[in-house]
This record gives sequence, structure tokens and C-alpha cells, in this order.
Amino acid sequence: MSSDIASDPWFGLDPFQRNGALRDDPYPALNRVREEHPVHRTPLGDYRLFRHADVVRLLRDTKVGMRTTDGKLPGVDETIAPRRFMLQQDPPNHTRLRRLVSKGFTPPAIERLRPHVQALVDQLLDQALERATSSAAVELDVIADLARPLPATVICQMLGVPLRDRELFTDWTAQVTHLLVPRFLTEEQLQRSFGAATQLWAYMSSLVETRRKTLGDDLLSVLIRAEEAGDRLSHDELIVHGIGLLVAGFETTIGLIGNGVRQLLLHPDELAKLRARPELIVPAVEECLRFDGPIPGTQRVLHEPAEFGGIQLPINSPINVSIAAAHRDPRVFPEPDRFVIERDHSAHLAFGGGIHFCLGAHLARLEAQIAIGTLVRRAPELELASARIEWGESLFRIQARLPVRAPGMLRSV
Repeated sequence: MSSDIASDPWFGLDPFQRNGALRDDPYPALNRVREEHPVHRTPLGDYRLFRHADVVRLLRDTKVGMRTTDGKLPGVDETIAPRRFMLQQDPPNHTRLRRLVSKGFTPPAIERLRPHVQALVDQLLDQALERATSSAAVELDVIADLARPLPATVICQMLGVPLRDRELFTDWTAQVTHLLVPRFLTEEQLQRSFGAATQLWAYMSSLVETRRKTLGDDLLSVLIRAEEAGDRLSHDELIVHGIGLLVAGFETTIGLIGNGVRQLLLHPDELAKLRARPELIVPAVEECLRFDGPIPGTQRVLHEPAEFGGIQLPINSPINVSIAAAHRDPRVFPEPDRFVIERDHSAHLAFGGGIHFCLGAHLARLEAQIAIGTLVRRAPELELASARIEWGESLFRIQARLPVRAPGMLRSV
């Protein structure tokens, strides 16, 4: 047994410890483990991968699933609460569910939202400007004033959720994310997450019943009507996917926008480059996804034995892949610890890979490009009001607050 394993079998990356300096800046530790222990077995019996090539091979070229070959979801007792969301399913069930749900997320459908998203961003920034005592004293919380209300409003409107209820599920969704990895929760956290899930279930169930009586052209109505080869979503599947889309539709986008703004402010030369060339907002958002994205990792289960890093991994092994470590792999990204908006981002894995590639990738990119691009354009003297990072309750890498000063912020035209 190596001294590293004897002293710390997690190699400094214990998932049960999610606070403090490691959460603020996990990248030095991720870089070290990627180079020294790129493939290893954890004290829980699963495996972790850190190198970009290994992560790509697992997600795209290896026979894997979300469940074991006998249909079990690792670390989850489904006798308590079955997991029916498509993200936790394998084919053929995943194929069926994704086909039915994907109708509202095609690139043309998302692109039609562009004028509406732009109007929402301008409205949110105008509201922050109106609260200021003078044009020289504009202060705002990027999270509360922009990063949270924008995607929450958009997904509410897409699903047909009343905007007046937006605040009801903001906390619920953050708590529910933890149920993706329940074995890392304390009993108190688990009860809090189940409580939030129960409230979301009751809310969405009521909304589905209401919508059945008066179908509209929103996504929830589309799902109720959806039919593929005589197949429809069941009542429970409708509720689960309504909740899943609600959570996925705005929770991680909060982190993308908030973390992206913070990194641009910490890298003034890159921010100046973006201001001089606004069209760089497209690669800038991709660099935000690579450099400090909201989802640091994901999990798959091997459906066949596989070898990684000289280690033979048996069938049905749960594999945790570190997307955050892969994004700092110097074999793929030159000078990976530098934030550079003009670089080749084609190899980043922020939206996953394989059949579970993020359904909402187009929407997240659109919202982040417009939100960050508009803020940068309208706030020419934008600066951080505090260097301290305040993290939210979510499982994901999402700030609770991001106070900034924006003297001289421009009104929308």
C-alpha cells in the first residue's frame, strides 16, 4: 500500500468534504491527482478517472450505462423513491423518453427564443439600474439580479409554469440536485432533499392536472400530447420530467453565468478583449464552461470489463469521471490553467458525452451568451465588490451571491 493511500485513500478529493478552500479552488488538487493517480479505486468501491482521454473514451467509446446490467442504480434505494427521469435511465427506456422530451429543445426552437431572452436580460439589468441612487452607485448581485431569474423565467415560460410561482421552487431545485448522489449526504441533508422533492412532486402533479384541462402550446402541454409510435408519457413520467426539466433548465445555468462573470472580472485582459470584440462572447462562454464550469463531474456504470491506466475495471463498476480535471489536462488544452477566451474549445466536455449529452446545451449557451455579453457591454466599469466566494446549496458549482459594482451602467436602448 502506498503512503498516499495509507494516509488519505481519497488523495485529497474526499466527496464528503465539500466546503472550504478545496471548494473555492479545487483545480490544484485535481491537477495533482490527474497526474499522480489518474485511475484509482475509492474507499466506496467505485473508480475515478481524471485524464481527458480516459473520460472521453468512457463517455463515448465504452459500453456504459447509468444503471448496472441488472437495472440497479448504484447507491440508490429505489424502493423509497424510484428514479424515472431520463438522465437515470438506459436504452431502450432512455431512448423512448428522450425522443418524447426533446421536441422543445431543437436548435431552431431554442434560436427562436433569442429576442425574448435579450429582452429579459435588458429588463433585469434595467431593474437593477432603477434601484441605484445614482448612475455612479449601481450595485447588483449577479446571481439574484440576473443569473437566477433569467433561466428560471425562461424555463417557466417554456414549461408553462406560472411566473408567480418562480420563487417557490428556487430552493427546492437546489436541494433536489443532491439526490443525484445520495450516498454522499448526511441524514439531515437527505431528509431535506427528500422534503424538497416531495414539495416539487405535489406542485408539478397539480400543474399537470390543471394543464390537461386546458392544453396550450407550452412544453408541458407538448409532453402531454406527445406521441411516438403510439407511446405517451405516463402520469408519473410527466411529473418526473416536468421536475427534471425545471431543475436542469435553470439550476446549472445559474452557475455558468455567475462563474463566467466572476472569471472575466478576475481576468481583466480577457474582459477587455471581449469588450473590444463583442463577437468573442461565443468562445468566451465556451472558456467559462471549460475553466470553471458548473458541473465538475458525472458518473457511468461499466456494462463490460474495461482497462484504464493499466487497471482492469470489472463489469458493473460505477465510474466517476472528473470533467473539471479533464478540462485542465495539458495534453489537450495548452496552458490549461490560464483563462483564455480565444482558444480551441472543441474538446471540452461540459455537456457530457454519448447518449446523455445535455439536452439543454443550446439553451444554456444562448442564455449565457446574451446575459454575460449584455452585462459586459452595458457595464463598462464592472468590478467585483468582494473577493469572497459564497456557494449555494446546490450539488453543482453555483454561487449563492456575486456582488459587483457597475458605475456608469447604460440603460437598454
